[in-house]
Amino acid sequence: MIEKIIYVLMPIAVVALLVQITRITELLSKINKEEPNKVTTRDNDFQGKLYFIVIMAFIIFVVWQMIVWGPLLLPAASSVHGEIIDGLMNFTMNLILVVFFVLTPMLGYFLYKYRGKEKKFAYYYSHNNKLEIIWTVIPAIVLTGVIIYGLRVWDQAMNPDMTNASVVEVYSKQFGWTARYSGGDNTLGNANYRLIQGPNQLGIDLSDSTSHDDIIVREVHLVKDKPVLLKFRSQDVIHSAFIPHFRVQMNCVPGITTQFGFTPTKTTSEMKAQEGEDFEYMLVCNKICGGAHYNMGMKFIVETQEEYDMWLSQQKNIKNTLLTL
Repeated sequence: MIEKIIYVLMPIAVVALLVQITRITELLSKINKEEPNKVTTRDNDFQGKLYFIVIMAFIIFVVWQMIVWGPLLLPAASSVHGEIIDGLMNFTMNLILVVFFVLTPMLGYFLYKYRGKEKKFAYYYSHNNKLEIIWTVIPAIVLTGVIIYGLRVWDQAMNPDMTNASVVEVYSKQFGWTARYSGGDNTLGNANYRLIQGPNQLGIDLSDSTSHDDIIVREVHLVKDKPVLLKFRSQDVIHSAFIPHFRVQMNCVPGITTQFGFTPTKTTSEMKAQEGEDFEYMLVCNKICGGAHYNMGMKFIVETQEEYDMWLSQQKNIKNTLLTL
């Protein structure tokens, strides 16, 4: 309790201190018969040098961040569409960095070079059509190209060919995930939240024969280089299914089925060899959906077709679980 009071009082004390320092400065100016708000050449010189130092320090700080934090970024995407998303991200970031490292030093230099001096006045330059065209048209062309590039990537990522994709439902609720495989017919049985009762926590319509071969699991297994269509549902609030290494994210909205299709390109074993033995593909919730939001994690395993078939043969379908209860 005392610590909370201290945290509240400290900002107030700092503000009060700054106010008193300002008042003392004003009183000293009056004693010395100086105008407190008058900007002198010395002030301008100091501010110009200070701006230059701060901006150069900021550039050094950005470079330091890139060197230190760069290796901690996500590795290359493990999905087909993720590769083109990474391409767009890298292109955009490189463009931004080039502009940043060109214009920011110029800003610091001009703030220093053209700092205020006595008997030196700024040149009044009201208008120049050529300059207006240059700094309007060139950015417009560049940004139009970036937007068109982004729209093409969006279309490729959100509309892949899912003709031969396996169908897996990902069901969210506070605070966990459940997955349902579509079985041999590759068709998910109907479901309705009104049917949620007892062991039927997904509200599956057991009278629908297409649901009888569906398989309910707590972790998702996928086959390398084989497309999968994830269908998302939510029981309670809006969750956000996020699998960062696949560059997959989709909101799970109550009353609506959303979906995202992709093709994994690296097995879990390959990623463990690349990133370390502790690596796992994880599905997490990217919405703050409640007090235990941090518990929402589910493992995704990418493997070979043989490994997947062996795992699938060990799973029980709804006909052998819910229908026998």
